[in-house]
Amino acid sequence: MSGRRIRYAEDDSAGTFRARPRRLRRTAALREWVAETDLEVRRLTYPLFVRPGRGEPRPVPSMPGIEQYTVGNLAALGRDLEAEGIRSVLLFGLARKKFPDGREAWARDGLIPEAVRALKRTAPGLVVATDVCLCAYTSHGHCGVVRNGEIANDATCERLGQVALAHAEAGADVVAPSAMMDGQVGRIRATLDATGHEATVLWAYSTKHASAFYGPFRDVERSTPAFGDRRSYQMDPRNGREALREMALDLAEGADLLMVKPALTSLDLLARARERFSLPLAAFQVSGEYALLKAGADRGIIDEDAAVRETLGAIRRAGADVIVTYFARDVARRTREGR
Repeated sequence: MSGRRIRYAEDDSAGTFRARPRRLRRTAALREWVAETDLEVRRLTYPLFVRPGRGEPRPVPSMPGIEQYTVGNLAALGRDLEAEGIRSVLLFGLARKKFPDGREAWARDGLIPEAVRALKRTAPGLVVATDVCLCAYTSHGHCGVVRNGEIANDATCERLGQVALAHAEAGADVVAPSAMMDGQVGRIRATLDATGHEATVLWAYSTKHASAFYGPFRDVERSTPAFGDRRSYQMDPRNGREALREMALDLAEGADLLMVKPALTSLDLLARARERFSLPLAAFQVSGEYALLKAGADRGIIDEDAAVRETLGAIRRAGADVIVTYFARDVARRTREGR
């Protein structure tokens, strides 16, 4: 082609080179053939709420389709999830009784250790991850130890280490600290390694924003702070460089995976992290994101299936290897049905 000038044109003049991206969009088969991003069910983690007591699962009013389960429900549920193609779950517990120090969170016979053991007995193929925090267990609703009206960082890290240890001893594959305390990953890694749990995976909520999208979750967990807010420890959503610094610190402290939360307001951070870090990256499509999509679909404003695919696809495209989403079972069902 030496000496030949290539022209982009919209007419049919002889000798022109026609750049037409629409050629590859013409049919469904062509679009599928060249699709850059796939949304595989194996990449989706299903969050589970575990409540005390017995009885049937309880619907969550603010999150249509989501339920609270008892430990007794988990045997059948675990088998169902495996059959549906779900590969991993993330457990959140509701306290039997709340204390100022959140002591139930690290009880060896606590709700989450019991839930882990139940799932491991009946669904051994599931990757079982556990949320490691205190907010659902403290009477004040904060994620850490309160001293003189402030969150005591280092004392909280000690408690988080004990929570992670209780979960690891019960058989959790993955522990996921979400309290956003400085040094929490290092403290947990040291605690696990010192007690023979070197193989337990540490999944860090590296960038957890002080977000407006957590409302339904806090209703479920009854974890709204009794005073103040969480802005002194959760991240300012306006800060991108700080988010990358948090990720780098967690990596240095021994994290095996890094997570951003909420997902849709962190797509830029995912893309930047993908270029900078080689670790697996995760994103949490949180309760408020779920509830908004459900509400829009209920009112006929959006097509739920299409909106779910589009939002999860965007999260994957931005760089997430793992997506925590309440839509995981819906996506698995649609995938089985060929939709």
